[in-house]
Amino acid sequence: MRTTDRRVVLGLYRSRHRRDLLTAALDLGVTAIDTASNYLHHRSHRALGELAGDLLPKFSVSTKVGYFRDGHSLSPARLREAVETAVADLGREPDTVLLHNPERSGPDSRTMVQACAVLADAVGTGWCSSWGISTWDPRPLVGLAVLRPDVLMVRSGLLVSSSVLDAAEALVTAWRPTQVRGMSPFGGSTTDPVWQKIDPRLFLRSPDATPLQAAFRVAFALPGVEAMAVGTDHAEHLRELCGGLEHEIDADVLRAYRQLLRQSA
Repeated sequence: MRTTDRRVVLGLYRSRHRRDLLTAALDLGVTAIDTASNYLHHRSHRALGELAGDLLPKFSVSTKVGYFRDGHSLSPARLREAVETAVADLGREPDTVLLHNPERSGPDSRTMVQACAVLADAVGTGWCSSWGISTWDPRPLVGLAVLRPDVLMVRSGLLVSSSVLDAAEALVTAWRPTQVRGMSPFGGSTTDPVWQKIDPRLFLRSPDATPLQAAFRVAFALPGVEAMAVGTDHAEHLRELCGGLEHEIDADVLRAYRQLLRQSA
């Protein structure tokens, strides 16, 4: 087993929740899982508890609440029930519970504070160790007041627009989360034709990374995040990404890219 690297989080959005993938992740030193109540057709928590309940204590588990079978809701009562159900279905308390894409409900500051309070209370009652907010599109959330989150999770990488990057950075400044995490570093798929048209290695100081390693590494700086959730069903893909983490980003190239991105927006 390799040394634990908490920068890489195995995301389960598109995963089939296979036990062998979880075992392979542990062998690679990946000891964090990110899921949500609505993943796997609203069965993710139960599937993890049934298929890998004995492995879950070896992982730091983060999950998200906010999506229900009848749609999205920030109702405090429904969020509270969702957290309780997650604990029961997982067979353990998750380490982190995130408010899932609150922008989908078009909240105001009062609604956000009430929703955040449910998750903060969940920490106080022992249902989780930390709480936070996960947002796919942070732009509608800029300017809203919230309780200070432990974690802010945002979209990251070369396919994220300038306005979304700027909004994510504005939330970091305003909300002062303890940790910022990224997600979807490849914009959904490494097989997207765009990855055949660009060479992310231009952003690194050394050229000996693979293009996917380079894209993954650069995503940690667009915007600046400390950990990255990446989804895969293939252990070799996860191994390749872990192998590219030590490459150094060329700050001058990154700065020029952000300037060009803003000019073209």
